[in-house]
Amino acid sequence: MQSLILAHQGGWDEALMVLVPIGLFIAVLRVADRRAKQVQATRLQTGRAEPEQVPEQGGDDDDGDDESVP
Repeated sequence: MQSLILAHQGGWDEALMVLVPIGLFIAVLRVADRRAKQVQATRLQTGRAEPEQVPEQGGDDDDGDDESVP
């Protein structure tokens, strides 16, 4: 019967329930940071230090009238 009880074993099981997700989150952030640094280094080596320009979508109807001019 004691092998079926996991809760309240001196607090180590509750600590694992908190520390394991935090550890996974830290691991994912480290992998993402490493990949971002690798991409940045690759861009610097190839001479593409500037980020690619992504055109804005929506809101710009470009019909020729300038709404900022009264």
